[in-house]
Amino acid sequence: MRSLWSDAEAERFVDRYAAAGVGCDLALRVYTSRLLGGEPKLVLHGGGNTSVKTVMKDLLDEEVEALCVKGSGWDMAAIEPAGLPAVRLAPLRKLRRREVLSDEEMVRVQRANLLDPGAPNPSVETLLHAFLPHKYVDHTHSTAVLSLADQPDAAERCADLYGGRMGLVPYIMPGFLLAKKATEVFEADPTVEGLVLLKHGIFTFGDTAQQAYERMIEAVSLAEERLAHRRKTVFAAATLPGSIAGAAEVAPILRGACAIADPAGSGAWKRFILDFRSDAAVLNYVNGAELARYGRAGVATPDHTIRTKNYPLLVPAPETGRMDAFRQAVREAVDRFAAEYHTYFARYNAHQDPPKRELDPMPRVILVPGIGLFGLGRSARDAKIAADIARSTIETVTDAEAVGRFEPVGEADLFDIEYWSLEQAKLGHSSEKPLAGQIAVITGGAGTIGLATARAMTGAGAEVALLDLDGDTVQAAAKKLGAALGIGCDVTDRGAVRRAFDRVAEHFGGVDIVVSNAGAAAQGRIGEVEDAVLRQSFELNFFSHQTVAQNAVRIMRVQGTGGCLLFNVSKQAISPGPLAGPYGLPKAATLFLVRQYALEYGADGIRANAVNADGIRSGLLTPEFIEQRAAAYGLTAAEYMSRNLLHREVTAEDVAQAFLHHAVALKTTADVTTVDGGNIAATLR
Repeated sequence: MRSLWSDAEAERFVDRYAAAGVGCDLALRVYTSRLLGGEPKLVLHGGGNTSVKTVMKDLLDEEVEALCVKGSGWDMAAIEPAGLPAVRLAPLRKLRRREVLSDEEMVRVQRANLLDPGAPNPSVETLLHAFLPHKYVDHTHSTAVLSLADQPDAAERCADLYGGRMGLVPYIMPGFLLAKKATEVFEADPTVEGLVLLKHGIFTFGDTAQQAYERMIEAVSLAEERLAHRRKTVFAAATLPGSIAGAAEVAPILRGACAIADPAGSGAWKRFILDFRSDAAVLNYVNGAELARYGRAGVATPDHTIRTKNYPLLVPAPETGRMDAFRQAVREAVDRFAAEYHTYFARYNAHQDPPKRELDPMPRVILVPGIGLFGLGRSARDAKIAADIARSTIETVTDAEAVGRFEPVGEADLFDIEYWSLEQAKLGHSSEKPLAGQIAVITGGAGTIGLATARAMTGAGAEVALLDLDGDTVQAAAKKLGAALGIGCDVTDRGAVRRAFDRVAEHFGGVDIVVSNAGAAAQGRIGEVEDAVLRQSFELNFFSHQTVAQNAVRIMRVQGTGGCLLFNVSKQAISPGPLAGPYGLPKAATLFLVRQYALEYGADGIRANAVNADGIRSGLLTPEFIEQRAAAYGLTAAEYMSRNLLHREVTAEDVAQAFLHHAVALKTTADVTTVDGGNIAATLR
């Protein structure tokens, strides 16, 4: 690992933040924190922490000695000065004289001494930073260092590598007692440049930001060099089936097996999003004959257990053509995992006062021989975090096994971390949105109604995939939504639709909601229209809906958690207009398609509903078309667009809200919701 320190860049940080009233010390702390946080071999997703001791003014405009330390949960890769809340240093140092200090007391003291009462909670390791005398202190969970620190003889290995340059601290749960012990180890030899916290991570420190940072880089580099020599071959391969099924076929099975049904029988499910990873290192790991040993040994550092649980779910290799057997094996494996988790919780919760409340028992990482790994989370972001950590753990374990034997901290200590209130606080406690954990596919996704529906679905917590004809356009639309997936797809091409749904399944894990929205308004006098026009309209306005629904049902039934099919059927399906037959006829057929799906798949928990919209400004109703039609009626464009009983123009957002309503209405199926401002001729009878 090489140092990324740049004098010029450091100066730019100082100048940039000086303009905002931030001092040089804190500006450089932000700079090197970002250098550390930007390297995934050092920290991941809010892990690690850094600090600087400096002089600042409090709310009374008086100068005080302060510790600026990373706020709990902040990501060092993008940290700002606000992410390093300032705490009065003197009161923190006085705490070292205490023999005991509860976590609650520690947090209260830290918050009571914040210079800004509205600042975030300081890191759970604030006291360790405070007790050390150095101006700059850095802490990471280096994968290379952990490969040596997670060994049965970790102390001997680290002492042999670093000599007297690093102090060695036995594993103690983060907090007051660890801070005291680490300080004692430092004071026993104040010449050390840092501390290796066995089975946890590494600290380095210095008088300058550059010195502390480069000591970290050097210490990690030494570990990397040691791991590169005298390696043994690891992970002898297990015997796998000759043909392995693909991730798109496997993911919905895994996702469905891990979903949790509402015990009240409401039809609701707690679902998870999946994040798939596979490369040479991952496959070497999951294909190992001893995967059950090293794969379930534990986490590389205790901080990870709140994201991944203590170990992953292991399932058999999925053999092509035998997916029913794989599905059964997966469900049995999930049941065993949940039963083991219940037992684990009961075993350690028996000693808690007050008792803890059990978290859900589902895995957050799944290892599949022949395929790779899947991270699980209630959102795409959480699934990515779990997958990133799992991928990092593979690197740590692989290197550990290459030079020795991976042996992390034990189960009892992991329970303390998993159910530690200070760690749980990192995950947040905000209430979940109604579509959390669900995946929505929207066709015509780059159009006016499609985008409005996508915004409504993402706002309600769903992960969204947009399908539209032009790949560049739909990917640009997806980018505007953040984590959405954009796929170029001709919905009249059955093969393209299947490939698109498989891609969604591989990317997110499956499908729960489909908004079949793509369409175009063909026109012509029905007795004179060419067959080609009518057939083309049926391909887009009927058969594409059938193809989309078939692929959705294919995945939904594998998941076994129900689902929701939503169709845009249009006013023409109910109230035909002149010259609109080529459009209205396939739309009328689609209306009956909705009811057929509701009838035949209700037993699978799959709902099918339609939205009957009219008069929406979109690709179908262009400004030129609106002007022409308005002139024919002797109206202005605005008057034409509000020619309904309520005299209100209907928008794409109104249609989106109707789709959203059906997405959350668990006990409604075979329904048609009209969104047209009132048109008696188009009402259902």
